Amino acid sequence: MSPSSPSTVYGSCINETNDESYGALPEGENETMTETVPYRYDVTHSTAEIVEAHGDMEAGTETEVVVTVAGRLMLRRDQGKVAFGSLQDSTGRIQLFAMAKSTPDFDGFTGLSIGDWIAVTGVVMMTRRGELSVRVDAWTVLAHAQRPFPDKWHGISDPDTRYRQRYVDLWVTEESRTAFRQRSQIVAAIRNWLHERDFIEVETPTLHPIPGGALARPFTTHHNALDTELFLRIAPELYLKRLVVGGMERVFEMARVFRNEGMSTRHNPEFTMLELYWAYADYDDMMTLTEDMVAAASLAIHGTTVIEYDGRDVDLTTPWRRATMEELIVEHAGVHVSLDTPIDELRALCDKFSVETKPHYGPGKLILEIYEKTCEAQLWGPVFVTDYPVEVSPLSREHRARPGYTERFEAIVAGRELCNGFSELNDPVIQRERFEAQEGDRDAGDDEAMVVDEDYIRALEYGLPGTAGLGIGIDRLVMLLTNTTTIRDVVLFPTLRPEAAASGSPEQTQIAGEGVDEDT
Repeated sequence: MSPSSPSTVYGSCINETNDESYGALPEGENETMTETVPYRYDVTHSTAEIVEAHGDMEAGTETEVVVTVAGRLMLRRDQGKVAFGSLQDSTGRIQLFAMAKSTPDFDGFTGLSIGDWIAVTGVVMMTRRGELSVRVDAWTVLAHAQRPFPDKWHGISDPDTRYRQRYVDLWVTEESRTAFRQRSQIVAAIRNWLHERDFIEVETPTLHPIPGGALARPFTTHHNALDTELFLRIAPELYLKRLVVGGMERVFEMARVFRNEGMSTRHNPEFTMLELYWAYADYDDMMTLTEDMVAAASLAIHGTTVIEYDGRDVDLTTPWRRATMEELIVEHAGVHVSLDTPIDELRALCDKFSVETKPHYGPGKLILEIYEKTCEAQLWGPVFVTDYPVEVSPLSREHRARPGYTERFEAIVAGRELCNGFSELNDPVIQRERFEAQEGDRDAGDDEAMVVDEDYIRALEYGLPGTAGLGIGIDRLVMLLTNTTTIRDVVLFPTLRPEAAASGSPEQTQIAGEGVDEDT
């Protein structure tokens, strides 16, 4: 079907109002659509291209430029022998100007439903009121909207509907479109930044024979052909370090990972993790890389490293502060702790700060719990929290100057963990001991603890040079850089309760599992 020829007009969805029409048929009253819509259509311009080329025209003038645009009809206003519409595509909106004397099947055009996909061919013009428009010289229905679109001025007010029907939310909520465009730009900026520094992007398995690479509860599945239990990956770490053993000295993956845990404004069971590994580097090098990469991503979408988040400024300008966990506990809790502090004293401090503990927690775990309870949410940052105890860092290399601690860091920005990194443990004997200690914790009831990965230990026995690693939550980074306070606004299709179970008020259905512990 040629867009330049008179188009066949379809008028099955009739709206008889003469004001700003919403026009879709009531649910359950769909008429039988007998017309044939095109399989393809030649579109010559996007709305943004038209605005860029002709946005400075004088009022009341028209060009000789004929364009064909396509998108959804998001607004229509009928004024007797003249009708105005608003056509929206992925780049923006432009006004449509239809006249009874020249628009084919003018009545059919004014009977279109809001949300109908249409293609329009006509000259570019500026109305007397100074509104850039495409005159409707020919038009074609590309798809009918058989459900009513939400109020164009207010978008979707129910959060559950926004997340469950993202295909509608993206049309009517400008903030959603902006956030997901920026998410794409952030991911592209990070990829390009790493490629420029000779990092190679790879893909590693999503199905793992044993869970590993992080402290988290996995999802399990069953492989029928092998008749074996498998686990959705909770991290790609151990496979990526195998690749460093194999000679890939700078490697990264944008990995979809899965953790069978509670949900909150910061947690979704499946999320995107950037993990990268850098041979011959240590955790100091990785901290520098991290702050430079995040600053570059901020510059890519904002043009500055000073951004606003949740009503406050965040300065991502490098270098970021570095402080040990014990230093921060002194600053925010007013107590001095270390691995030499008697464990009974540490438990008493946990009671003082209302920290829940378990009998098998050692000094390192108790110190971490005190820090997370008293400090983390107070760190607007950005700040690198360094030197985690060995007990809570089973894959990190022991600190070269502080026995009992590791060369590990977490970056905290706006009170939230953004990433985790360290100098990688590369001694297979020590790694086995750490795995076995983790298995002991699992036997004591910690279902997030690791198990012994014999193949990974075998890989280390072939030799892993000094290596630095990083894991950064892409969803949380996007939240930070788009000033978004809930992860569901930066994940296109967040995990929700099954729709049949999501009955009741919006408050009941907005967040499945809301109120669970928001630990990182």
